[in-house]
Amino acid sequence: EMGAAEGETYDTLTRNILIAGNSVRYCPNGETEVTSRADITNACVLTPDVVNKAATWLKKNKAPKIDGWYVALIHPSVAFDLRNSEEWKEFHKYNAVEPIFKGDIGDLHGVRFIETNEAKVWKAGKDGASVYATLFLGKDAFGVLDPEGEGMEMIIKTKGQIGGPLEQF
Repeated sequence: EMGAAEGETYDTLTRNILIAGNSVRYCPNGETEVTSRADITNACVLTPDVVNKAATWLKKNKAPKIDGWYVALIHPSVAFDLRNSEEWKEFHKYNAVEPIFKGDIGDLHGVRFIETNEAKVWKAGKDGASVYATLFLGKDAFGVLDPEGEGMEMIIKTKGQIGGPLEQF
């Protein structure tokens, strides 16, 4: 349990740093461009067209691929919307999807989608709409330093070493 909690904590800390970046795009509200989280409505969904634009932006900025793919970290609710699009259904009807990464749900426009509950969700849209962060990444998009002694540490002491009125250990 402690190890799982530590892993989730590091995932959350890394995610929070990544979403603080300044290369942000929002899904349009139909044909209307959206420029802030506050303008998001329930009609703003990740579509194949938005995925294509994100992949094109990565290509134009010469982002290297990871084993031939860009990778998107996607919340299960957003994955639901994307998989319900006709373009996704048609593409996957004729293309075998073999998972490359853990949580891999498939690909579109050169992007592999990894489903994760760690995707950031804000309650910041209009009328209480949830705003889901989907991270599109290329190779070496970020680095993680080994904290070298700065991580969690489990200290185990016997009942006799701790003592005290409640005998907690």
